[in-house]
Amino acid sequence: MSEKVLMKGNEAIAEAAIRCGCRHYFGYPITPQTEVAAYMAKRMPKIDGVFLQAESEIAAINMVIGVAATGKRVMTSSSSPGISLKAEGLSYLAGCDLPAFVVNVQRGGPGLGGIQPSQSDYFQATRGGGHGDYHMIVLAPDSVQEMATLTVKGFDLADKYRMTTMLLADGTMGQMMEPVSLDFDEPTVYDKPWAVTGTGCTREHNIVNSLFLKPEQLEVENVARYERYKLIEQNEPLWEEYMMEDADICIVAFGIAARVSKNAIAEARKKGIKVGLIRPITLWPFPKAPLAAAADKVKAFLSVELSMGQMIEDVELATRCKKPVYLCNRVGGMIISPAEVLAKIEAIAKGDEA
Repeated sequence: MSEKVLMKGNEAIAEAAIRCGCRHYFGYPITPQTEVAAYMAKRMPKIDGVFLQAESEIAAINMVIGVAATGKRVMTSSSSPGISLKAEGLSYLAGCDLPAFVVNVQRGGPGLGGIQPSQSDYFQATRGGGHGDYHMIVLAPDSVQEMATLTVKGFDLADKYRMTTMLLADGTMGQMMEPVSLDFDEPTVYDKPWAVTGTGCTREHNIVNSLFLKPEQLEVENVARYERYKLIEQNEPLWEEYMMEDADICIVAFGIAARVSKNAIAEARKKGIKVGLIRPITLWPFPKAPLAAAADKVKAFLSVELSMGQMIEDVELATRCKKPVYLCNRVGGMIISPAEVLAKIEAIAKGDEA
């Protein structure tokens, strides 16, 4: 049994990234993710790594592009307004088909909003975040342990598919402390013949580029990229099912909302209400299959979110609206309580929800 250490979520991300081979970090401080950068600033110089606090979020993401083009593992982290500033760079990473790992520890918005936890960047993350036709793989942890393990997973997926992986956590996950095992397998090594590493007269020059002035060529590039996305949607969805064997009501939630929902499920079960949970771990690709299967069994779905109702649209799409889908939410940095989720469950069970 591996030894566990007590760590903050943001620190667990940073240490996991180092242990899976990341030696380049570029970022800019913003609450509630600053501990990621602070940890990297302390650790990177001791392991011959590179830590650089860029002059802005825009500079940081462009530095990520430069290192990614050489085939090295690289990451940046920020929180909601900072990710918006990185959006153009995220699109460039997609257009160049470069692997990178990006962390968004969300805070309330829009605008500067507040510094308390939120899940309102769901649309931004799952729909790409920048301009053009593209996706990022989006991972959503619900514990400090998953902050670490999904970081390792994220780097592997980025290299495997030559694309950006985003760890989408809420501020609670970043700031809370829990015991974490840092006993990971050796990093997966991927061949990167496309990398800009200097030819040494042994191969043709590699060019990293996202500009295709001939529309016919750009169309080919985009169609090919979406063929790769189809493989990801087939092979990489991750989810957790909790007490779904006999459930009449299925809650769908991720991050801190999923943890709150499990407490509400326990109380609902005591009252004889059969409730279960499907927790998406990949927000893109969204785990459509288990929700489609649940739609043939349950009476209703309840999307529990710290947003005005963004993930609920994917729940409705996945279930093809076979059963009613209701929303239970708080926004602006407010964290939903088990009592609020329980009240919604009871209303659905009684048929009081319209």
